[in-house]
Amino acid sequence: MSDKIQRFILENTNVRGEVTLLEQAYAEVLDRHQYPAAINRQLGELLAAVALLTDTVKLDGTLSLEVRGNASVALMMAESNPGGELRAIARMDEDAALPADGADFRTLVGDGQIVITLDPREGRRYQGIVAIDESSLAACLEDYFTQSEQLPTRLWLAADGLRAGGMLLQRLPDESLNQDDDAWDRATHLAATLSQEELVSLDAGTLLTRLFHEEDVRVFDPKALRFGCTCSRPRISGALLSLGEEELRQIVAEQGHIETQCHFCHTHYHFSAAEVEALLDDPEGGSPTIH
Repeated sequence: MSDKIQRFILENTNVRGEVTLLEQAYAEVLDRHQYPAAINRQLGELLAAVALLTDTVKLDGTLSLEVRGNASVALMMAESNPGGELRAIARMDEDAALPADGADFRTLVGDGQIVITLDPREGRRYQGIVAIDESSLAACLEDYFTQSEQLPTRLWLAADGLRAGGMLLQRLPDESLNQDDDAWDRATHLAATLSQEELVSLDAGTLLTRLFHEEDVRVFDPKALRFGCTCSRPRISGALLSLGEEELRQIVAEQGHIETQCHFCHTHYHFSAAEVEALLDDPEGGSPTIH
């Protein structure tokens, strides 16, 4: 089952939507870490959500969802870009007890906030923040669209540790497109009949046919999704520089080199003492490699 996202509209209405189903990208995220089952499920929902939001805002850049909590999970983050590459990570509170397998979103993260970051290739970076006041990730993100975007938006998310799926419906502000005043209420009512099992087991075509078989649905070409990490030696170099000259030299003095890895994909990066000095001498020179 290939990972993809499917965009669609209900003809002669201002209702648009997207459906996504993830299997391989989700598996690659989980294979790189050993998280409890409850966190695996929430990471799946986060991956589905970030894929849906990236396609919704049509961003030419990177979109990230960062969940900051104060319970078992201190941080969950997922990131997507226009090329369909996804990655995600979770960080547990070391002092917290392991969450029960059936723990829901609010139990895992407690109180906190969700930070939505849009980082375009050109133009200004934008961040939106919404408090975690709801019991599910989907409901919190719906609050964000209501408060920040003022666009009626509904989200359904599910994950079972093997597959993750989601659906987004949105009512566009252009009423000139709408020839059916009941379309929004009818579409959301139908989508609310979706089960968690259907979201993670049905391909987009089957799901849309099952939900909207009496509607005139136009579907667009699906877009493939996959796991992909944006880490690189220059980006890691920049992260090292942010530690400051004194701390970098202290690490080299203690260890003789600097060894680090990307938290998302576990790629290892080695910087010799000479490479660290070259980096400090020329911070704008990119990633040093001493031969």
